[in-house]
Amino acid sequence: MPFYKKINVDSKTVVFVWKISESYNELFHSVSLKDNSLARMEGMKSESHQKGFLAVRMLLQQAGYTDFDLYYDEFGKPHIKDGKHISISHSFDFSVIVLSERNIGIDLELRRDLVKKIARKFAAEKFVYESEHNSDDFIRKLTVIWGVKEAVFKVRNEIGISFKEHIFVRQFEMDDKQTTSLLDFNDTKQEFEVFFTEIESYTLVWLWETEK
Repeated sequence: MPFYKKINVDSKTVVFVWKISESYNELFHSVSLKDNSLARMEGMKSESHQKGFLAVRMLLQQAGYTDFDLYYDEFGKPHIKDGKHISISHSFDFSVIVLSERNIGIDLELRRDLVKKIARKFAAEKFVYESEHNSDDFIRKLTVIWGVKEAVFKVRNEIGISFKEHIFVRQFEMDDKQTTSLLDFNDTKQEFEVFFTEIESYTLVWLWETEK
């Protein structure tokens, strides 16, 4: 089984990464699913999404949990029954989860040229456009920014939040492996501590709210 990596962020937070190389049937017969989880998975049109869903359950088992320990609230945010915070992401060949004592968000994105075409829709950060002449650096930074904004939304998950107008990422270099972000929405300003790394051709971001 291709359990890929465990990242011990600190004493409160652990990231688990799964590289999906199994067939659907191999994954399906390796996990136990609640009836509603089975129905949800069967409703997915793409086998890639089904395999990503099952790989998340494999990661839960790797972390000592099962699908029966996982539930979603009315906003679609995942929770663990014992009170541990969880966030989940899947992109093509990888699934990831993060477990923490903090309210945390995680996102995984495949680095690709597409991000340049949609950048102006989600990224107002001027510093990243200074990298535009270096195509690889531009794509890498844009993918981090995209991942940060996805992860912030997973933490707050409020209707009306705009990636471009309400979530801002402070300037960073790829070697920094960390930065900060600000959510400025509905008269509330919330800072986030951000960490990122690259796994093969993917960018992995996780973050949590800065303690006040």
